[in-house]
Amino acid sequence: MASNRLVEPLIQAPERPSIELFARLGAGDSIAALLSRSGASFADASTAARLVSEAIPAGIASGTSVALTLGRRSPAGVRPIERIAFRAGLDLNVALIAGADGLQLSTSRIAVDNTPLRIRGRVGDGLYWALRASGVSPQAAGEYLRALATQIDIGAQVSSNDRFDLVIANRRASTGESQEGPLLFAGIDRAGGPPIRLMKWTIGGRTDWIDTNGAGRQVATMAWPVSAPITSGFGVRFHPILHFARMHKGIDVGAHYGAPIIAAADGQVSRAGWAGGYGQQVRLAHAAGMGSSYSHMSRIVVEPGTFVHQGQLLGYVGTSGLSTGAHLHYEVYRNGVAVNPLGVRFASQALLAGEELGRFKARLAQLMAIGSPTARKDDKPNHGA
Repeated sequence: MASNRLVEPLIQAPERPSIELFARLGAGDSIAALLSRSGASFADASTAARLVSEAIPAGIASGTSVALTLGRRSPAGVRPIERIAFRAGLDLNVALIAGADGLQLSTSRIAVDNTPLRIRGRVGDGLYWALRASGVSPQAAGEYLRALATQIDIGAQVSSNDRFDLVIANRRASTGESQEGPLLFAGIDRAGGPPIRLMKWTIGGRTDWIDTNGAGRQVATMAWPVSAPITSGFGVRFHPILHFARMHKGIDVGAHYGAPIIAAADGQVSRAGWAGGYGQQVRLAHAAGMGSSYSHMSRIVVEPGTFVHQGQLLGYVGTSGLSTGAHLHYEVYRNGVAVNPLGVRFASQALLAGEELGRFKARLAQLMAIGSPTARKDDKPNHGA
C-alpha cells in the first residue's frame, strides 16, 4: 500500500513468533530430513526422529502428512519445534509437544472396525463393470475374476442373470477412513449352472482358493504361462516353415522376446535343454499323469529333476528352433497324449480334514453371516461402458 496518514512504511518486518507448516513424507524420506528441510533445528529434528522411531518401529509410510508448528527463530537462523502431529496409521494418532523437559511424544488410538465387506449384485451387461459399479476396486475385481477363471470360462459361462458375491477384508476407522484388504471369498450363483463358491485359505504355508461347495477341496487348474494373446490354436494347421499341414499339438502365445515364462502348475522338471525343432525347451511332469512343455525359449533358469511351484519362473520367451519369431509354444499332455491346453482342468483334490476342516467351516460361516453394506441392484442390471 502507498504511504498515507493511516499507513506508514516499515523499515523491517517483524519476525513471526511461530509458523505452522504442512509437509508430506516422500518415498525414501525420513522424518528427520523432513523436519530439517522445514526449518527445524538439527537437534530437535534428531530428537523427534528418535522418539518416533521408538514409538513406531515399523516406520512411517511414505505419503504421510505431517502438521508442524515451529517457534521463534534463533540467532542461528533455525526454529525450535513446538508441535508435530500426524496419523501413523488407520488406528493411531501421534503428537510431539515441546515442554519444560523438551519434546514429549504421545499417542492416541482410533477405534477400528475390522468387519469384512460383503458385496453382492447382478451381472447385467458385464461382470467386471457390474463389480466396479457396485464399489469393488479394480484390484479386488481382477482378483475375483482370476479366482472364478480357475473354474469356468468367464467370457462364455457367465450370463446377465447370474449374481456375484464377494467378501473383501476391510478396516474402517471411527473417523470415517477405510482401508481395503485382500479378497477373502469369491462366489457366483449361475442361472445356467451350479454355483461357484471359493474361499481363500492358507495351509502348509501356501495360500489357495478352496472350493466351499466341497467343504475343503482345492481349486486345481493350470495357470497361464505367459502374459500375451494366443496367435495359433490347437489342431491341424499349415506349418509356416515346413509348408505342409500337420497337427499343431499346442498353442502359440505371441509374447515379446524376453518375456518371463512361469510354470502352469506344480511339478517336476523332466527336461530342460535343446529339443530339436522345439528349440530350448522345459518339460514338467505334474500329478495324475499330466505334463506340460514350454518351447522356443531364449533362456532356461531351471534344472532337470528340480521341483517347481505354480507361477515359478522357468525361463524367457525366445525364437529358438523352428520358429519365425519370438513366441511361446505351449503344450499340455494327459498320459503322454497332447490335449488342448484351453480345455484342461485338474480334478479337485481334498486338502482339509479334522480340525483344519473344522476351522475352515467356521471361518466360512463367519464370512457368510456378513450382510452387504452396499446398495444392491436386485431388479436392474449394473451397466458399464
